Amino acid sequence: MTRTAESTFIASIDNIPQMVAFVSDAATAAGVHPRRVMHLELATEEAVTNICSYAYEVPPGRLSIRVSRSADTLRVEFIDNGVPFDPLAADAPDLQADLENREVGGLGIFLIRRLLDEVHYHRRDDQNILSLVIKHDPA
Repeated sequence: MTRTAESTFIASIDNIPQMVAFVSDAATAAGVHPRRVMHLELATEEAVTNICSYAYEVPPGRLSIRVSRSADTLRVEFIDNGVPFDPLAADAPDLQADLENREVGGLGIFLIRRLLDEVHYHRRDDQNILSLVIKHDPA
C-alpha cells in the first residue's frame, strides 16, 4: 500500500524551512529512523535551495513536493516547471583538487547521492522531477 502527501510552495528561499519540515514530518510519520530523517532533511534542503535559486528565470515560481511511502521505501519528488535541468548529468566534483582549483557547485547533488539510496531525474510535461528515495524499515 502506498500513501502520498503533497504540498505546493512558492519556490523562495524564505520557504525552505517549511519545505524541509513538510518532508521531515512525512518521513517521521512513516516511521523512518531519526538518523535517516536527518539525511533526508539535509538532502531536501540542498535540492530545494537549488530549485529556489536557479529553476526560474523570473522567480519565484512554484515547487510541489510529493512524499510517497510504501512498505520499505520513502520517495520524495520535487516538481517544478522551471528551466530544464538534470542535476544528475553534471560532472562529479573533483574532491581531490585544491580549493582554489575546484569548480564552483556540484557538491549538493554529490551529497544527496551519498546520503540517499536512490536519486532520479526526469522531465515530463514541461516539469523537472527530482526523486529522492530512502529505504527504511516500517515502524
